[in-house]
Amino acid sequence: MLITGGTGTFGKQFCETILNEFSPRKVIVFSRDEMKQFEMRNSAAFREHDSTMRYFIGDVRDQNRLEMAFRDVDYVIHAAALKQVPAAEYNPFECIQTNVYGAENVVTAAIRTGVKTVIALSTDKATNPINLYGASKLAADKIFIAARNLVGAGSPLFAVVRYGNVIGSRGSIVPFFQNLIDDKADSLPITDERMTRFWITIQEGVNFVISCLPMIRGGELFVPKLPSMKIVDLANLMAPDLPTHTIGIRPGEKLHESMITEDDARSAIELPDRYVVRSLLYDSQNNYHDDEKMVSEDFRYASNTNTEWLEGSEMLQFIQDLKS
Repeated sequence: MLITGGTGTFGKQFCETILNEFSPRKVIVFSRDEMKQFEMRNSAAFREHDSTMRYFIGDVRDQNRLEMAFRDVDYVIHAAALKQVPAAEYNPFECIQTNVYGAENVVTAAIRTGVKTVIALSTDKATNPINLYGASKLAADKIFIAARNLVGAGSPLFAVVRYGNVIGSRGSIVPFFQNLIDDKADSLPITDERMTRFWITIQEGVNFVISCLPMIRGGELFVPKLPSMKIVDLANLMAPDLPTHTIGIRPGEKLHESMITEDDARSAIELPDRYVVRSLLYDSQNNYHDDEKMVSEDFRYASNTNTEWLEGSEMLQFIQDLKS
């Protein structure tokens, strides 16, 4: 098994979970940061698995290097991406090179080396995108979904997993607020008091990706059912004694996020714990779960109209777990 972006927040948790709960022949970390690989190799979580772990320095922009790394690999989890919205807006060419051309390189390398299955990680920002990061991830999603055109009914099988904000990931709102609180800030900045987001823990994200592997038929988009929460409620939860001040929505930022649009709904089915948007390019027969059902044609899965909301006590527990 290989994971691109394997030294990131998701990559490390994914590797640790696979090593502890399964018996992989080898797990390959593919990333371009040698220092992060060094730190990961020497951390307590991975030292005892040194005979199973492999560390490849490489960039998804380099197709030849990907092909070298993919040899004798059965499963690829594509997590590498430029993810920061402001950075993508300021460096558009770099964003496209990594997120779009990198996706094309992963597809090509997987086909040429005989990989069995590829899952690409997406984001809620790829749904009706208004910023370059979201647009680049939507393009990447389309590349992976359409990749079956190149292989027909054979392998690799390609699929996409899309989910919301990861609690505590690098650059996200929880550590941002925590840093301000630790620095004795007078107040916390809120872009808009109405703003909502989907929330998922890193372990939940890892578990969901693993659970999708045996379900893949080719060309699907898997979306977990997640709770929503207002950003202002998160701020008040983390610092109940601090006031908030409104700074306005930033360029490329949405008031609410969605993961399935009304247009996607025409090919979406609901399962007990997730939605599956089937590719219209391929067979659309229901064959994922005994309890699956088609969603309504006007269905839209959005953070503000969600029926499940995160309780304050649950979020506090997630935040406490991050600190421990």
